[in-house]
Amino acid sequence: MFVKTYNATLVGVSAKPVTVEVTADEGTSFAIVGLPDAAVRESYERIMAATLATGFDVSGKRTVINLSPGDLRKEGTAYDLSMAIGLIAALKLMKADNLENYILLGELSLDGKLRPVKGTLSIAIMAKQEGLKGLIVPKGNGKEAAVVEGIEVYEADTLRDVINFLNNNGTLPLVKINMEQAFEQARFNTTFDFADVKGQENVKRAMEVAAAGGHNILLIGAPGSGKSMMAKRVPGILPPFTIEESLESTKIYSVAGKLNLDTTLLTERPFRSPHHSISMPALVGGGTTPRPGEISLAHNGVLFLDELAEFNRSVLELLRQPMEERIITVSRAKGSADYPASFMLVAAMNPCPCGYYNHPTKECTCPQGAVERYLAKVSGPLMDRIDIQVEILPIAFEKISQAEPAESSQAIRQRVIQARKIQTDRFSNYPGIHCNAQITPNLMNKYARPDEDGLRKLKIAMDRFGLSARAYDRILKVARTIADLDNSDNITGTHIAEAITYRSLDRDSWGKKH
Repeated sequence: MFVKTYNATLVGVSAKPVTVEVTADEGTSFAIVGLPDAAVRESYERIMAATLATGFDVSGKRTVINLSPGDLRKEGTAYDLSMAIGLIAALKLMKADNLENYILLGELSLDGKLRPVKGTLSIAIMAKQEGLKGLIVPKGNGKEAAVVEGIEVYEADTLRDVINFLNNNGTLPLVKINMEQAFEQARFNTTFDFADVKGQENVKRAMEVAAAGGHNILLIGAPGSGKSMMAKRVPGILPPFTIEESLESTKIYSVAGKLNLDTTLLTERPFRSPHHSISMPALVGGGTTPRPGEISLAHNGVLFLDELAEFNRSVLELLRQPMEERIITVSRAKGSADYPASFMLVAAMNPCPCGYYNHPTKECTCPQGAVERYLAKVSGPLMDRIDIQVEILPIAFEKISQAEPAESSQAIRQRVIQARKIQTDRFSNYPGIHCNAQITPNLMNKYARPDEDGLRKLKIAMDRFGLSARAYDRILKVARTIADLDNSDNITGTHIAEAITYRSLDRDSWGKKH
């Protein structure tokens, strides 16, 4: 008998439908075709043991399972359930009437229990697009899939439970969640708060400006000055997730297998902090089978690169294209995949090899030229993509010992939200531009033109401090954001003056030991 069940395969962060076609006749062979990987081919042993433990003997037949379309590679263990159900139905050991309504997902254990799989959110979205009634998934995957409205999501614990449900002899728990209520309750939560950070008001202000305009930021300062501590608090001042952004990020985590069981949606913006020894595939994505890298896991959130100058230079250079295009294409022999990569870069580094250049109390022991060589480990084109460069100094004892808390992340976030709203309205007619950091050169004159006082101060600063030409556009972009925080239509001299202070590394005097 010929039977069809339905499943899906993941391509990038999206899912494509897969039809599982099963025939069972007299004979003793078993074959799975349709570009299965090793995990899919090994399902034979799991299916035989699980069906036998459930009370069905499906051995001793000539069985062919085709995973269609045949030119799309099938990977993982999520096909176990659909193949087992198809085989049992092909042998007329259960009804086949309801099989066309559901996608069946799950890995089988040898005793017939179902184990969770990854990518169920993407598959649920695809199921709705294909007009299917719903999904049957292992226990623990239901909440993730149930965020998609308009389809039914059932959780099953064992193969027997699924068979009884499809035979109309039993029920399965229908998973329902109030997504908007759960999302609204959690999305304003912050794990780390700027209220815990004593002093460093100038750096906090720089981070507020960076968050308000979506600008990449570099913190440069001595060890122990608080660079990592403040970087961890940046997600808490970014605007809260929208549901659309949360869906995008949750899909990536689901496909990467990094979503906790019983999770519905990510409610806090991601914060990824890879070690400086990270490899190219781990950072941008890849591997034998393409998988999302750290830059995609940081999508809609923060990518924090601590000790920036210690990263392999060739690894850092890979950031240049996704920082501009906000997407990364990973191509391998087994296929290619596009992964979103719209992240805010927060980088930190010591000013020199010993770490104490410009330190107020400790003397730098580096030889002449060492500071410039150390900074040169980060290429000019990459530095061009970092709008804000701020020097951070250790805080005095009097600041550390203050009892009263500093301004909270929630208070800073409210100002950031208001500034982002101004930018959203400003760029509503320009697809792909959402914040000031993304302003294109042809829009600079229209939206980032300072008044006469601002132009005069900018000219004086470039002459006096020897600012590079690449600093010009960056200063104007950042000044536009500062003006938005002030709810000002015009970029004034005050806004330009503050923006100039955020270009420390562009000054001719930086790195020159006297």
